[in-house]
Amino acid sequence: MQLLVRWACNVLALFVAAWLLGGVGYGDDGWTLVLAGAVFTLANAWVKPIFTVLSIPFIVVTLGLFLFVINILMLYLTDWIVTGFEIEGFWWGAAAALIVSLVNALLNPLLPDEQRRRDG
Repeated sequence: MQLLVRWACNVLALFVAAWLLGGVGYGDDGWTLVLAGAVFTLANAWVKPIFTVLSIPFIVVTLGLFLFVINILMLYLTDWIVTGFEIEGFWWGAAAALIVSLVNALLNPLLPDEQRRRDG
C-alpha cells in the first residue's frame, strides 16, 4: 500500500517538475507520466539503496551532497527506461530532482503513517 502512495506522490512530483521546467517533459501523454512515476518509485525503492551503499565514501566526503547526485541519477534512469519521458540535460535533471524532492517533502506530512497505525 505504501508503495502505491509513493507512486502517486511521485507522479504528482514529476508532473510539477515537467510543468515548471522546459527541459523536462512527458509529451503531454498522461500514461507516460504514470509509467515514469512507477519506474521512478521502483528505482527509488530498489536501485537507490544499492547506489547509496556503494557511494558511502562519496556521501561522507561531500557531507551528504552526493545524495542529490543519486537523486538525479534516479531521474536519468527513469528517462532511460521510459520512452517519452525526457530530461534534456544535467542542469534540467538537477532542477527536476530539487522540485521532486520539494514536492515529496510537502506531501510527506499528509501521508498516512504506517508505523503509527501499527503501534496505535
